[in-house]
Amino acid sequence: MIRPAWMGTLRLLALLACACPAPAQPVLVGAGATFPQPLYDKWFQAFGERHSEFRIRYEGGGSAAGIRRLREGTVDFAASDMPLDDAQLAQFGRPVFQLPSTLGAVVPIYHLEGFAQDLRLTPEALAGIFLGRVRRWNDPAIQSANRGAALPDRLIQVVHRSDGSGTTFVWTDFLSKISPEWKAKAGSGTSVTWPVGEGADGNEGVARAVAATPDAVGYAEFIYALFNRLSYAMVRNAAGVFVPADLESIAAAAASNAQAMPANFKISITNATGHKSYPVAAFTYLLVPAKKDDAPRNAFLRELLGWILTSGQKQSAALGYGSLPLEIVKRAQLAVESLR
Repeated sequence: MIRPAWMGTLRLLALLACACPAPAQPVLVGAGATFPQPLYDKWFQAFGERHSEFRIRYEGGGSAAGIRRLREGTVDFAASDMPLDDAQLAQFGRPVFQLPSTLGAVVPIYHLEGFAQDLRLTPEALAGIFLGRVRRWNDPAIQSANRGAALPDRLIQVVHRSDGSGTTFVWTDFLSKISPEWKAKAGSGTSVTWPVGEGADGNEGVARAVAATPDAVGYAEFIYALFNRLSYAMVRNAAGVFVPADLESIAAAAASNAQAMPANFKISITNATGHKSYPVAAFTYLLVPAKKDDAPRNAFLRELLGWILTSGQKQSAALGYGSLPLEIVKRAQLAVESLR
Protein backbone atom coordinates (compact mmCIF):
# COMPACT_ATOMS: atom_id res chain seq x y z
CA MET A 1 0.00 0.00 0.00
CA ILE A 2 1.33 3.43 -0.93
CA ARG A 3 1.31 5.90 2.00
CA PRO A 4 0.67 9.59 1.38
CA ALA A 5 3.82 11.76 1.65
CA TRP A 6 2.38 13.71 4.57
CA MET A 7 2.33 10.55 6.75
CA GLY A 8 6.08 10.23 6.40
CA THR A 9 6.50 13.84 7.46
CA LEU A 10 4.40 13.26 10.57
CA ARG A 11 6.46 10.20 11.46
CA LEU A 12 9.69 12.19 11.09
CA LEU A 13 8.35 14.97 13.32
CA ALA A 14 7.32 12.41 15.96
CA LEU A 15 10.81 10.90 15.97
CA LEU A 16 12.41 14.34 16.30
CA ALA A 17 10.10 15.19 19.20
CA CYS A 18 11.11 12.02 21.04
CA ALA A 19 14.77 12.85 20.55
CA CYS A 20 14.47 16.29 22.12
CA PRO A 21 15.82 16.41 25.69
CA ALA A 22 13.45 17.18 28.54
CA PRO A 23 13.59 20.75 29.87
CA ALA A 24 16.41 21.17 32.40
CA GLN A 25 15.35 21.29 36.04
CA PRO A 26 15.82 24.85 37.34
CA VAL A 27 18.55 25.21 39.94
CA LEU A 28 18.55 27.24 43.14
CA VAL A 29 22.19 28.12 43.91
CA GLY A 30 23.64 29.05 47.29
CA ALA A 31 27.21 29.70 48.38
CA GLY A 32 29.21 30.75 51.41
CA ALA A 33 30.01 29.38 54.84
CA THR A 34 31.67 25.98 55.21
CA PHE A 35 30.94 26.05 58.97
CA PRO A 36 27.39 24.67 58.42
CA GLN A 37 27.99 22.99 55.04
CA PRO A 38 27.65 19.36 56.21
CA LEU A 39 24.23 20.21 57.64
CA TYR A 40 23.19 22.32 54.63
CA ASP A 41 24.13 19.49 52.25
CA LYS A 42 21.94 17.11 54.27
CA TRP A 43 19.06 19.60 54.44
CA PHE A 44 19.07 20.44 50.76
CA GLN A 45 19.20 16.80 49.73
CA ALA A 46 16.35 15.86 52.07
CA PHE A 47 14.18 18.77 50.97
CA GLY A 48 14.98 18.23 47.29
CA GLU A 49 13.87 14.60 47.45
CA ARG A 50 10.38 15.77 48.41
CA HIS A 51 10.16 18.83 46.16
CA SER A 52 11.06 18.54 42.48
CA GLU A 53 10.27 22.14 41.48
CA PHE A 54 13.94 23.13 41.75
CA ARG A 55 17.28 21.47 42.29
CA ILE A 56 19.33 23.01 45.13
CA ARG A 57 23.10 23.37 44.78
CA TYR A 58 25.26 24.69 47.62
CA GLU A 59 28.83 25.56 46.70
CA GLY A 60 30.52 26.62 49.95
CA GLY A 61 33.63 28.72 49.39
CA GLY A 62 33.61 30.63 52.69
CA SER A 63 31.42 33.38 54.12
CA ALA A 64 33.24 36.23 52.39
CA ALA A 65 32.88 34.56 48.99
CA GLY A 66 29.19 33.91 49.56
CA ILE A 67 28.53 37.54 50.50
CA ARG A 68 30.46 38.73 47.44
CA ARG A 69 28.57 36.41 45.10
CA LEU A 70 25.20 37.47 46.47
CA ARG A 71 26.20 41.11 45.98
CA GLU A 72 27.16 40.28 42.38
CA GLY A 73 23.86 38.50 41.82
CA THR A 74 25.40 35.15 40.81
CA VAL A 75 23.65 33.13 43.56
CA ASP A 76 20.11 32.95 44.89
CA PHE A 77 21.16 32.99 48.55
CA ALA A 78 24.33 33.17 50.61
CA ALA A 79 25.46 31.78 53.95
CA SER A 80 27.60 33.58 56.50
CA ASP A 81 28.87 32.84 59.99
CA MET A 82 29.58 36.54 60.38
CA PRO A 83 26.30 38.36 61.09
CA LEU A 84 25.90 41.59 59.12
CA ASP A 85 24.72 44.87 60.58
CA ASP A 86 22.09 47.07 58.92
CA ALA A 87 24.71 49.12 57.05
CA GLN A 88 26.31 45.98 55.61
CA LEU A 89 22.93 44.59 54.60
CA ALA A 90 22.13 47.87 52.85
CA GLN A 91 25.24 47.42 50.66
CA PHE A 92 23.45 44.72 48.68
CA GLY A 93 21.36 47.46 47.08
CA ARG A 94 18.14 45.49 47.52
CA PRO A 95 16.21 44.04 50.47
CA VAL A 96 18.11 41.08 51.92
CA PHE A 97 16.92 39.13 54.94
CA GLN A 98 19.40 37.71 57.46
CA LEU A 99 18.00 34.59 59.08
CA PRO A 100 19.67 32.35 61.69
CA SER A 101 19.66 28.73 60.55
CA THR A 102 21.52 26.69 63.16
CA LEU A 103 24.11 26.77 65.95
CA GLY A 104 27.63 25.47 65.96
CA ALA A 105 30.97 25.71 67.70
CA VAL A 106 34.57 26.36 66.71
CA VAL A 107 37.04 24.14 68.51
CA PRO A 108 40.84 24.23 68.90
CA ILE A 109 42.00 21.07 67.14
CA TYR A 110 45.44 19.63 67.74
CA HIS A 111 47.80 16.81 66.76
CA LEU A 112 49.94 15.91 69.72
CA GLU A 113 51.55 12.49 69.36
CA GLY A 114 52.15 10.60 72.59
CA PHE A 115 49.65 12.71 74.56
CA ALA A 116 46.54 10.70 75.45
CA GLN A 117 44.93 12.96 78.04
CA ASP A 118 42.15 15.48 77.51
CA LEU A 119 43.83 18.81 76.83
CA ARG A 120 42.64 22.02 78.48
CA LEU A 121 43.39 25.43 77.00
CA THR A 122 42.72 28.76 78.67
CA PRO A 123 41.68 31.78 76.57
CA GLU A 124 45.01 33.38 77.49
CA ALA A 125 46.95 30.36 76.22
CA LEU A 126 44.99 30.32 72.95
CA ALA A 127 45.64 34.02 72.37
CA GLY A 128 49.33 33.48 73.18
CA ILE A 129 49.58 30.58 70.71
CA PHE A 130 48.02 32.49 67.83
CA LEU A 131 50.02 35.62 68.66
CA GLY A 132 53.23 33.58 68.56
CA ARG A 133 54.12 34.24 72.21
CA VAL A 134 53.33 30.69 73.43
CA ARG A 135 55.60 28.61 71.21
CA ARG A 136 56.14 25.26 72.94
CA TRP A 137 53.65 22.69 74.13
CA ASN A 138 55.09 22.64 77.66
CA ASP A 139 54.88 26.43 78.02
CA PRO A 140 53.62 27.37 81.54
CA ALA A 141 50.53 28.98 79.95
CA ILE A 142 49.46 25.50 78.79
CA GLN A 143 51.03 23.41 81.55
CA SER A 144 49.29 25.34 84.34
CA ALA A 145 45.85 24.20 83.10
CA ASN A 146 47.05 20.60 82.63
CA ARG A 147 48.79 19.86 85.92
CA GLY A 148 50.53 16.49 86.02
CA ALA A 149 50.29 16.05 82.25
CA ALA A 150 53.49 15.17 80.41
CA LEU A 151 53.36 17.86 77.74
CA PRO A 152 56.24 17.60 75.25
CA ASP A 153 58.96 20.19 74.88
CA ARG A 154 58.26 20.67 71.18
CA LEU A 155 57.42 23.66 68.99
CA ILE A 156 53.74 24.36 68.30
CA GLN A 157 52.85 24.42 64.59
CA VAL A 158 49.97 26.88 64.06
CA VAL A 159 47.44 26.38 61.24
CA HIS A 160 44.80 28.98 60.32
CA ARG A 161 42.39 29.71 57.50
CA SER A 162 43.76 31.35 54.37
CA ASP A 163 40.39 32.17 52.79
CA GLY A 164 37.74 34.66 53.88
CA SER A 165 35.97 32.67 56.52
CA GLY A 166 33.08 33.00 58.95
CA THR A 167 34.80 30.39 61.09
CA THR A 168 37.74 32.78 61.31
CA PHE A 169 35.34 35.56 62.28
CA VAL A 170 33.96 33.47 65.16
CA TRP A 171 37.44 32.46 66.32
CA THR A 172 38.90 35.97 66.15
CA ASP A 173 35.76 37.48 67.69
CA PHE A 174 36.41 35.25 70.71
CA LEU A 175 40.11 36.09 70.85
CA SER A 176 39.32 39.81 70.60
CA LYS A 177 36.98 39.57 73.58
CA ILE A 178 39.45 37.81 75.85
CA SER A 179 42.76 39.39 74.76
CA PRO A 180 43.30 43.17 74.41
CA GLU A 181 46.62 42.39 72.73
CA TRP A 182 44.95 40.23 70.08
CA LYS A 183 42.27 42.86 69.50
CA ALA A 184 44.90 45.56 68.99
CA LYS A 185 47.24 43.53 66.77
CA ALA A 186 44.89 41.38 64.66
CA GLY A 187 41.27 42.12 65.58
CA SER A 188 38.29 40.18 64.28
CA GLY A 189 36.97 39.53 60.80
CA THR A 190 36.58 36.93 58.09
CA SER A 191 40.23 37.61 57.20
CA VAL A 192 42.94 38.97 59.51
CA THR A 193 46.70 39.41 59.36
CA TRP A 194 47.95 36.38 61.24
CA PRO A 195 51.02 36.92 63.45
CA VAL A 196 52.14 33.30 62.98
CA GLY A 197 51.21 30.07 61.26
CA GLU A 198 50.46 28.47 57.92
CA GLY A 199 47.17 28.89 56.05
CA ALA A 200 44.76 26.34 54.59
CA ASP A 201 41.50 26.71 52.66
CA GLY A 202 38.22 25.83 54.33
CA ASN A 203 37.41 23.96 57.52
CA GLU A 204 38.27 20.73 55.73
CA GLY A 205 41.64 22.12 54.65
CA VAL A 206 42.58 23.16 58.19
CA ALA A 207 41.44 19.78 59.54
CA ARG A 208 43.58 17.93 56.98
CA ALA A 209 46.61 20.15 57.64
CA VAL A 210 46.42 19.59 61.40
CA ALA A 211 45.93 15.85 60.93
CA ALA A 212 49.03 15.69 58.71
CA THR A 213 51.27 17.88 60.90
CA PRO A 214 52.71 16.62 64.20
CA ASP A 215 52.50 19.19 67.03
CA ALA A 216 49.98 21.28 65.09
CA VAL A 217 47.11 23.31 66.46
CA GLY A 218 44.34 25.00 64.50
CA TYR A 219 40.65 25.80 64.69
CA ALA A 220 37.69 24.31 62.87
CA GLU A 221 33.96 23.86 63.16
CA PHE A 222 33.09 21.12 65.64
CA ILE A 223 31.74 18.65 63.07
CA TYR A 224 34.99 18.74 61.07
CA ALA A 225 36.90 17.67 64.16
CA LEU A 226 34.48 14.77 64.60
CA PHE A 227 34.54 13.74 60.93
CA ASN A 228 38.34 13.76 60.82
CA ARG A 229 38.70 12.11 64.25
CA LEU A 230 40.85 14.95 65.52
CA SER A 231 41.50 15.77 69.14
CA TYR A 232 40.02 19.04 70.33
CA ALA A 233 40.63 20.86 73.58
CA MET A 234 38.27 21.97 76.30
CA VAL A 235 38.25 25.75 76.64
CA ARG A 236 37.73 27.74 79.84
CA ASN A 237 34.55 29.81 79.63
CA ALA A 238 33.60 33.18 81.12
CA ALA A 239 32.48 31.46 84.34
CA GLY A 240 35.93 29.90 84.78
CA VAL A 241 34.82 26.37 83.82
CA PHE A 242 36.61 24.20 81.26
CA VAL A 243 33.84 23.08 78.92
CA PRO A 244 33.98 20.69 75.96
CA ALA A 245 32.02 21.51 72.82
CA ASP A 246 28.84 19.44 72.66
CA LEU A 247 25.15 19.97 71.98
CA GLU A 248 24.42 20.91 75.59
CA SER A 249 27.20 23.51 75.90
CA ILE A 250 26.40 25.04 72.50
CA ALA A 251 22.71 25.31 73.40
CA ALA A 252 23.61 26.89 76.76
CA ALA A 253 25.61 29.63 75.01
CA ALA A 254 22.65 30.41 72.73
CA ALA A 255 20.08 30.36 75.53
CA SER A 256 22.05 32.92 77.53
CA ASN A 257 21.76 35.40 74.64
CA ALA A 258 18.45 34.55 72.94
CA GLN A 259 16.48 37.33 74.59
CA ALA A 260 19.04 39.92 73.47
CA MET A 261 18.91 39.08 69.74
CA PRO A 262 17.94 42.25 67.81
CA ALA A 263 15.52 42.63 64.90
CA ASN A 264 18.22 41.90 62.28
CA PHE A 265 19.31 38.78 64.26
CA LYS A 266 22.92 40.05 64.49
CA ILE A 267 24.45 38.80 67.71
CA SER A 268 27.70 37.35 69.01
CA ILE A 269 27.53 34.53 71.56
CA THR A 270 31.26 33.95 71.97
CA ASN A 271 32.46 34.06 75.59
CA ALA A 272 28.83 33.71 76.71
CA THR A 273 27.91 33.78 80.38
CA GLY A 274 26.83 30.66 82.23
CA HIS A 275 28.67 27.74 83.78
CA LYS A 276 27.60 25.33 81.02
CA SER A 277 28.24 27.61 78.02
CA TYR A 278 30.87 26.65 75.47
CA PRO A 279 32.79 29.90 74.86
CA VAL A 280 33.36 29.68 71.07
CA ALA A 281 29.80 29.07 69.90
CA ALA A 282 27.94 30.94 67.18
CA PHE A 283 24.76 31.26 65.19
CA THR A 284 25.19 30.89 61.45
CA TYR A 285 23.00 32.71 58.94
CA LEU A 286 21.31 32.52 55.56
CA LEU A 287 21.18 35.74 53.53
CA VAL A 288 18.10 35.74 51.33
CA PRO A 289 16.97 38.45 48.90
CA ALA A 290 13.28 39.30 48.63
CA LYS A 291 12.78 38.14 45.01
CA LYS A 292 9.61 39.92 43.96
CA ASP A 293 10.36 39.49 40.23
CA ASP A 294 10.40 35.66 40.22
CA ALA A 295 7.31 34.30 41.97
CA PRO A 296 7.98 30.51 41.53
CA ARG A 297 11.59 30.79 42.72
CA ASN A 298 10.58 33.03 45.60
CA ALA A 299 7.81 30.66 46.68
CA PHE A 300 10.16 27.66 46.59
CA LEU A 301 12.79 29.49 48.61
CA ARG A 302 10.18 30.58 51.15
CA GLU A 303 8.99 26.97 51.52
CA LEU A 304 12.59 25.76 51.92
CA LEU A 305 13.28 28.28 54.68
CA GLY A 306 10.07 27.34 56.47
CA TRP A 307 11.12 23.68 56.36
CA ILE A 308 14.60 24.52 57.69
CA LEU A 309 13.08 26.32 60.68
CA THR A 310 10.85 23.35 61.54
CA SER A 311 11.65 19.87 60.20
CA GLY A 312 15.24 20.78 59.43
CA GLN A 313 15.99 21.67 63.05
CA LYS A 314 15.19 18.07 64.03
CA GLN A 315 18.10 16.87 61.88
CA SER A 316 20.71 19.19 63.38
CA ALA A 317 21.77 17.13 66.40
CA ALA A 318 22.79 14.10 64.34
CA LEU A 319 25.55 16.18 62.74
CA GLY A 320 26.68 18.01 65.89
CA TYR A 321 24.76 21.26 65.36
CA GLY A 322 22.39 22.88 67.84
CA SER A 323 18.71 23.58 67.22
CA LEU A 324 17.61 27.20 67.30
CA PRO A 325 15.85 28.38 70.47
CA LEU A 326 12.07 28.35 69.99
CA GLU A 327 11.64 32.11 70.44
CA ILE A 328 14.18 32.75 67.66
CA VAL A 329 12.45 30.23 65.37
CA LYS A 330 9.15 32.09 65.79
CA ARG A 331 10.74 35.42 64.93
CA ALA A 332 12.51 33.96 61.92
CA GLN A 333 9.26 32.42 60.67
CA LEU A 334 7.65 35.88 60.64
CA ALA A 335 10.55 37.17 58.56
CA VAL A 336 10.17 34.28 56.09
CA GLU A 337 6.49 35.09 55.61
CA SER A 338 7.46 38.57 54.44
CA LEU A 339 9.46 37.09 51.52
CA ARG A 340 6.61 37.56 49.05
